[in-house]
Amino acid sequence: MNSDKKDIERKFEFRKLIVDPGQTPMRIDLFLMDRLEHVTRNRIQNACRAQLILVGNKPVKPNYKIKPNQEIAVYMPKAPLEPGQVIAEKMDLDIRYEDDDILIVHKPPGLVVHPGIGNFSGTLVNGLVHYFNQNELPVMPGDPPDRPGLVHRIDKNTSGLLVIAKHTEAMSFLAKQFFDHSIEREYYALVWGNFEEESGTITGHIGRHPRDRKKRFVFPDGDEGKHAITHYEVIEDMYYVSLVRCRLETGRTHQIRVHMSHKNHPLFSDDVYGGDRIIKGTIYSKYKQFVKNCFDLMPRQALHAKSLGLIHPRTKEFVKFESELPDDFASVLDKWRHYVQHKRSTE
Repeated sequence: MNSDKKDIERKFEFRKLIVDPGQTPMRIDLFLMDRLEHVTRNRIQNACRAQLILVGNKPVKPNYKIKPNQEIAVYMPKAPLEPGQVIAEKMDLDIRYEDDDILIVHKPPGLVVHPGIGNFSGTLVNGLVHYFNQNELPVMPGDPPDRPGLVHRIDKNTSGLLVIAKHTEAMSFLAKQFFDHSIEREYYALVWGNFEEESGTITGHIGRHPRDRKKRFVFPDGDEGKHAITHYEVIEDMYYVSLVRCRLETGRTHQIRVHMSHKNHPLFSDDVYGGDRIIKGTIYSKYKQFVKNCFDLMPRQALHAKSLGLIHPRTKEFVKFESELPDDFASVLDKWRHYVQHKRSTE
């Protein structure tokens, strides 16, 4: 048995099913939930979205309607054997700096930071546990045990820098800086529209959306949610969109995304906060096609954690780390620049 096959068997439970000859059309998630023991519909749907459920060797969506005599292959990610246990997985980590106390890693877009429901494997933490050869990393007080080394997090589809604490003293020292808002975090965001002011501050309590639990919402009066402050500066005004530098004073979930959306500047291609549709521009088909091409090139929110500055836990000196824009972000930015330059030259 080769190593790839062993790795698959260690990470996934494999099942093959044949649909009965008399089976009526039925959603595959409902069909499998009825036939797989101790597997929730949510786990099945997540496996479909991860292209781990195949019909005729082709991945299908959760709403796919099965037909009689079809062969279904199911690769269900294994849950950890115990609550909080993390599966060590070999991963090509993009490490930008490391010493005895901290590690700075560049997270690519699409990588989940830590395990959760439906994501027991394939996360950054799985890779970190393997990298440290099962050496015990500290866990932030109050966090679940499956988040070793994490002092902060960024969204799955946000790229950029994260600091990892390698021991308890480093974690406590870094956590105090985050609590005091003295950590310097700068993000680059491509947002819809242009700003009247070249720089400013967005203040507004952020909490769960009253109707959509997956989203966050700004409560301007501060009657709900947690206090949140985002400072921004326009780097490049391209009329239809703007490249802005955002500095976080607080670190709430989806903070930049929800603050910018609240100010009618949703992040470009953000399908949660309305940035995945045309917010500003013409109705001409060529423009619509141009925007669609950009969405296809970057099917995620245009947000990148570009720099991270902190006081080092051992030397007590300020250190700062920078990262370049990932290829999808840089390519979309170039496309907008060329589009605007061409339009201005023809006016």
